[in-house]
Amino acid sequence: MKIRSLLWALSLLVSAASSHAHTIDLHQIITPKVMIVTSSSGDTKPWLEHIKFTQSIALSGLNPQHPDLYCTDDAVCLVTTGMGYANAATTMMALSFSARLDLSNTYFMIAGTGGIDPKYGTLGSAHWARYVVDGGLLHRIDAKQTPEKWQQTLFALGTHAPNKKPKIYAGTEVYHLNDALVNKAYKISQSVTLFDTEQAQKARASFPDYSIAAKKPSVSICDTLSSDTFWAGSRIAKAMHQHAALLTNGKAKICTTQMEDNASLTALKRAAEAGRLDFNRVLILRTGANFDQETPKKSALETLTQDKSGALPATKNAYRVANAVIYHITHHWSQWQHGIK
Repeated sequence: MKIRSLLWALSLLVSAASSHAHTIDLHQIITPKVMIVTSSSGDTKPWLEHIKFTQSIALSGLNPQHPDLYCTDDAVCLVTTGMGYANAATTMMALSFSARLDLSNTYFMIAGTGGIDPKYGTLGSAHWARYVVDGGLLHRIDAKQTPEKWQQTLFALGTHAPNKKPKIYAGTEVYHLNDALVNKAYKISQSVTLFDTEQAQKARASFPDYSIAAKKPSVSICDTLSSDTFWAGSRIAKAMHQHAALLTNGKAKICTTQMEDNASLTALKRAAEAGRLDFNRVLILRTGANFDQETPKKSALETLTQDKSGALPATKNAYRVANAVIYHITHHWSQWQHGIK
């Protein structure tokens, strides 16, 4: 049996040595400079169209719908988690603890589309997050059954009314990313030319001329809120803003919403605590694909289910803005190699 095992192992080595140049040896350790993280095929598409990924690596534990890690010759890799907390957490955990990867110096670029609050951005705008807040760890009562004086149906865990700090914590409610890194990413990308469409311009035109929502898309720093529930409506948005303010002592300014980021960050944080990666090298960029509430001409239901005018500019701009930073990382590695402080 020992002889057979030895012969089998030798055959694997011979097979790997003679394999195609673009196939990764099973024993080769991959050391990415940048790991791009997307959550859907739509968000992944621009990257596959514009970046020359020369290697495809099947990693155990990735989403069966997105089973491969793609990498370029200059050490930029891409993984797609799939939508929602469960897919994000399990994919990022599998990635972070894969023996095939050395992530000790890797920058994580979580980039994708999301909802946008019209007070802080518009369709196609791009926003780097400092604070990432969980909007799902809450109590909720049916709107028709709340006390008469309540203005919202959501309130913190362990409390008995809205606008009170939670008394029960999961430990994953808030992540504060590296301010110096976020500021550097913004400085590099703030002048990127953003893609736009007539459909998105028409949707913006329903807002007053002086409002941010009516203006052309731009790049900024503001924060993001995660929730497995894809919600819409100004009352929910207000409640989420208040919840984020409570959790961060008023420091978080929520402008985008999405369905994965707290879960992804929890996996990355656990991996960092295990010595697998540097949590200070994580960036999150979200772009406005839809308004997270009603607009002057559309109800909350319509913005949620019918208005797709922001999807294309948001998808393209997530790539454009994030890639500007990735280009700088890979072409000026000496500035990034030892971290940003």
